[in-house]
Amino acid sequence: MPKEFMYRGHTLNSLQGMSMDEFINLLPSRQRRSLQRGLTPEQRILLEKMREAKEAVKKGEDVTIKTHVRDMIILPEMVGMKILVHNGKEFLPVEIKPEMIGHYLGEFAVTNKPVRHGTPGIGASRSSMYVPLK
Repeated sequence: MPKEFMYRGHTLNSLQGMSMDEFINLLPSRQRRSLQRGLTPEQRILLEKMREAKEAVKKGEDVTIKTHVRDMIILPEMVGMKILVHNGKEFLPVEIKPEMIGHYLGEFAVTNKPVRHGTPGIGASRSSMYVPLK
C-alpha cells in the first residue's frame, strides 16, 4: 500500500481545505514571511490563471500555463497542474506534485546547464599545438 502524503502532519485533502492563513502558519519562515507580505500582482495573476485552468481541467480540457513568475510559492491548490516555467532561455514543463508544496516554482526549472568539458580545440592552449590532427 503506498504511503499517504503528509505535510507537517496534515494530509493533502486537509491542506486543500485550509484557509490561506492556516496554511501560511505551517510553512517555513522564509515562505511564511513572503506570503504574509501579500502576493505581488504577477503572482496574483498566475494564481487566477491556475484557478481558471483547474476549472477547465474539470471540464476535460488539457491546459498548460506559461509563466515567468519563478518566485511563486507552490500552494496545495496547485497540485496536479502542469506549468511551463521560464528558465531565462526557454519554458520548462513542471508537473506539480504534493511533495513540492512550500517550495518555489523556480526550484524546478534549473537556469544553468551543467558544464560538459570536451577535448581542447585548436589554439585552446600552448600544449594543444602538439596534439596531432587526425
